[in-house]
Amino acid sequence: MFTGIVEEKGEIVGYEDLGDSARLTVRGPLVITDAKHGDSIAVNGVCLTVVDVVDGGTGAHDAFTVDVMKETLDRSSLASLGTGSIVNLERAAAVNSRLGGHIVQGHVDGTGAVLSRTPSENWEVVRISLPDKIARYVVEKGSITVDGTSLTVSGLGIDDQGDYFEVSLIPTTLQLTVLGTAAPGTVVNLEVDVIAKYVERLQQRGQ
Repeated sequence: MFTGIVEEKGEIVGYEDLGDSARLTVRGPLVITDAKHGDSIAVNGVCLTVVDVVDGGTGAHDAFTVDVMKETLDRSSLASLGTGSIVNLERAAAVNSRLGGHIVQGHVDGTGAVLSRTPSENWEVVRISLPDKIARYVVEKGSITVDGTSLTVSGLGIDDQGDYFEVSLIPTTLQLTVLGTAAPGTVVNLEVDVIAKYVERLQQRGQ
């Protein structure tokens, strides 16, 4: 489980296409300080398992490798990454830590695309497309995870291209996450609040 509070921006320093899977090498000096084989680290909001801690090209063990199955590549934006891509990184939450964001599983529900960015003096509004299959789980002032970042939905709407939502990014989020520089057209991973899905399932079972 994660909180959606990004710990650092990392870099893909290796991408090996294995046909039905891929092996990524990700440099992240902070998140690997206590990482070991089998640990979970969220990469752009996707929960991945550490295979090994390795030299990320700096002469120090500052990177980790992960194997990504085809299903994950098909369902997320990870397939579009390559060497040099910057990604959000977060270690799994510790049971004694504060839940600064919301409950994030690292299981991507779908992908959206950045539609527009509207800067203001102290924040920036980012509009992102919302797939039909998950639109019903997203509510204004509710939580959503975008590339592993826990955000509050500040607006919802529909245009000629379909559903969209908006998030208002403070300077800290703009500086410390990849969403701060994501240009219109960038594909992002989306995970909705799991509580909404459980509520829907319980209602269906009660009918």
